[in-house]
Amino acid sequence: MVIISLIPIPYRIAALTREKHALFDYPTDRLAGIIKDVGFRCTACSKCCTRAFNGHVFLLDRDVAAVRAIEPDTLEPAPDPEFCDQNGIFYVSGYALKVKNDAEGSCWFLENGRCRIYDRRFAICRIYPYMLHREPDAEGNVDWRQISGLDRHGEYNVEITNDECLAIARETMEYEHAFLAHQIAFLECVHDWFTRHRLRHVQKIYDDRMRKYRKGEPISVMVYTDGHFEKYILKPKKSLS
Repeated sequence: MVIISLIPIPYRIAALTREKHALFDYPTDRLAGIIKDVGFRCTACSKCCTRAFNGHVFLLDRDVAAVRAIEPDTLEPAPDPEFCDQNGIFYVSGYALKVKNDAEGSCWFLENGRCRIYDRRFAICRIYPYMLHREPDAEGNVDWRQISGLDRHGEYNVEITNDECLAIARETMEYEHAFLAHQIAFLECVHDWFTRHRLRHVQKIYDDRMRKYRKGEPISVMVYTDGHFEKYILKPKKSLS
């Protein structure tokens, strides 16, 4: 298994740039056709609003600004920081939403199975379960993935108008472009920061600090947002009793 943080940053930037170019070449009407064929409709099961089912909610910069206007304490560094320098400081590409300390890891804004800020929900929440990025399948073959959690939530084969499918496809592609641009900018910022401050990623220190974090020790995380780093002291969550 390749540890991503050990791949030289310029190589990672080049790979993401190629991905971004490939996304530009992907026909919007093709994605719209897939959306129409799938015919997904939300049934308000709230599965997608839990970390157990769907991982974390990564926030674009405009979403971070929205959270700060609504409830700023619900921001936390996205899981799994990418880098750790020789001083034990971690670096992560952005913010995520906090989750509740329940068995499912429910979104902070989920109450009684409903989103209490639904009319102001964030980019990834609006387009879900649609996506458009390349990832390996079970055999390791890399191809486009357009739908998340197929047949595991919601209902399917619902009639959706062509105009609605096209609008969803455009918004999905807009999000994926913004996400890739954000990741590229993060890597460029890390590369510049490490160069100017004579820092380097040290995997052993990363592993040691993460072990201590899991045992209850807080860690310092530099979170990339709006073109710069913000320092965040991340305290371990208390386990369920």
